[in-house]
Parts: sequence; structure tokens; C-alpha cells
Amino acid sequence: MTIVQKKKIINDPVYGFVSIPAGLIYDLIEQPWFQRLRRIRQLGLTHYVYPGAQHTRFQHVIGAVYLTQQAIEILRSKGIDISDQEQEAVCAAVLLHDMGHGPYSHTLEYMLVKDVSHEAISIHYMNLLNQQMSGRLDMCIDIFSNKYPKKFLHQLVSSQLDMDRLDYLRRDSFFTGVIEGAVGNDRIINMLNVINNELVVDEKGIYSVEKFLIARRLMYWQVYLHKTVISAESLLIKILERARQLANKNVDLFGTPALIHFLNNDINKNNFFANPENIGFYSDLDDEDVFTAIKVWCHHSDEILRKMCTMLRDRKLFKTELSKDAITEERLNEIKENIMKKHSISATDIDYFVFTDSVKNRAYDLNKINIKILYKNGEVKDIAKASDLDNIEALGQTVTKYYLCYLRTY
Repeated sequence: MTIVQKKKIINDPVYGFVSIPAGLIYDLIEQPWFQRLRRIRQLGLTHYVYPGAQHTRFQHVIGAVYLTQQAIEILRSKGIDISDQEQEAVCAAVLLHDMGHGPYSHTLEYMLVKDVSHEAISIHYMNLLNQQMSGRLDMCIDIFSNKYPKKFLHQLVSSQLDMDRLDYLRRDSFFTGVIEGAVGNDRIINMLNVINNELVVDEKGIYSVEKFLIARRLMYWQVYLHKTVISAESLLIKILERARQLANKNVDLFGTPALIHFLNNDINKNNFFANPENIGFYSDLDDEDVFTAIKVWCHHSDEILRKMCTMLRDRKLFKTELSKDAITEERLNEIKENIMKKHSISATDIDYFVFTDSVKNRAYDLNKINIKILYKNGEVKDIAKASDLDNIEALGQTVTKYYLCYLRTY
């Protein structure tokens, strides 16, 4: 009897044909929990600003695995010992690193499940899958958790120059059309090396790393923290806050069983993992649950919920001001008073329509696993010290900007 080897070819718009080998990676992609990532947008509501930004977490992790496979080949060509089992395990870790994302990715993180990061949920999924697959993910989990002896494998999964970042910058740049985010992945990956069990970049790749860090900074301010993206995503958060408030008062709300479960219950780090029912409902939850509910809530009897949902559906977003200086109480209160009078909004509800907060961006964290440059003489330097660009070290500084959102009719 002839055994047909399972193999999948995915035509990726960024990299072309991506080959998914038979074995563990193929089996993981076939899992229903993983297939859920097809229904979660990579960039939340960024398509309200850049219409092309409709790509998903599924596309992103497939791309990240492709880059990981390339990196392994390059490291092996430089004499780094990486077994086939280790290659499969690190690719599995990259593949599963985003499984814990909820609807609209980072937008609603901590909103539906309080104080629980998507990384913590990802490792929970890995452990559940490992039980189902009789321990086939043991090495994968060790690599993801940075417990595996070859630390450089973890750095391919999670570091300041990992395959996750290399893919999302290139992919997000491609789908938004923001060319400033385009990164030379091939050049960076070809310059990867390992010294003293650490992932490093050969000296010839220093300029590509500099461009990568600058591109990351530009993408944050031009895409991820664009003021209109902030406006749309803040509105989505406010909608879920109102819905939860109404649910707590036993007001009838339309929603899928999964969404209603998280609106009706206080799910947090103390009880999320303890109750298997929670992960079951979480696995059924995606962007479609949330936006379908929002379209129905556009006709809800609660005026506040109805108004906000209609605003999001029709893209009538908050006016948003972004500033280096914090918004003064005087200005905030002045706007609140005017909007309360003009729209007959009560003092208890005005915070849904006028609010301020801040966003932060740091392109390079000097306190994390740093990007290191390997010179021909064997010397290793942090990129911030190796670069002759003054602004590289400056990218390690946290930049805080303050935003003010309010109804446009003010």
C-alpha cells in the first residue's frame, strides 16, 4: 500500500509559495483551535484607516514559520547544530505563539479576560494540545518558555529581532501600503549567527538592523498608533464596556453564546484557567461574534449602546487629538460640559463620549534580550553601541503621547 505524504502549499502574497511539511506542523494547522486564527484580524480596526489591512493572524503565523525555516537553514549552513526535531519544535512554537489572541487581536486584550495576556493563553493552548497529542509538543513548549538549553532557538520565537517581528512589519507594511515599514528580511536572516548560545547578527547586517528598528518606530506612529486607529479601537472598547455594564444589570443583549459568556461573567486570571468551560467559549470567539452583535445593538433600546454601535458601524468616529502634553482637566471638563448640553448626555454617561488616555512606543528596549552584532574579530556589541547612528540609542527611550477623544459634533 502506498502511503501518501501530507503536504500543503500556501500561496502567500508576501513571500510566494510557502511549503508546509508533513508531520507536526501540518497536524497543528489542521487543529480547529488554530483554524480560528483565520477569523481574527491581525491589525484590529486598522482597516478603518488603511482599507487593505484585512489580513489575519493565520496569515501572519504562516509567514513567521516560513521565515523561521529560512533562518534554520542559514544557521545550519554556518555550522550551528540544529536537529530535525529541534527545527520542527521551534517552527511549532512560532506557529502557535499567537493562538491566545482574542477578537480584534490587541484591541480587546485584557477586555474580555482581565489581567490575562494572549501569551499566557497561547501557552495554555499548547499544554492542552500537548495532552491531546501525547507529548509531541514537549520540546516546543520548552523552547517557547525559554527552558530549552539552546537559548538561541527561543530568540527566534521571542526577542527583539524574532521571526514574529520580521513578518508582521513586512506583512503590515504590505497590506497597509505604508512603505516605510518594509524590512529587508532576506538580508537580516542571511546575516544571523550564533555565538555563546545567543542569536547574533554578523557585522555586515548592521545597516539592515538599523533600518528594521527605524521601520518599527515609523510603523507604530503611522499605523498601529495612528490617531484614527486609536479612535476606532477606543470606541470598540467603550462599546464592550457598556455592553458588560448592561449585562450586569440583566438587560437583554443579543450575542453568540461565547460572547454572552464573557459579558455576563467576570473572567480574570484567578478563574479563567481553572474552568475548562472558559477556554471552550474563548475558542468559539472571534471578530465575527463581536461585530455581528454590534450590528444588532445598533437597534438596542439603550441609547448609549445604540449610538456608539451606530458610530462604529458607519465609521462616524470620535474626533481625536494626539499631543506630547497631557490633556488638562480644564480642557477635558470644558468639552464634557459642552457635549452634555448639546446632546443631552448625563454626567454618568459622558465618559463614553469624552475621554483621555495615553499611548507609548519604544522601538528598542535596552532592558530586554538585546540585538547583538558579531564582528569579524569575535567581538560582540549591542546594536545601540555598534551603530554609528545617534538615534538608534534614542530609540530605546519610551515616547509617550496623550490623546483626547470626543464627539465630532462638538
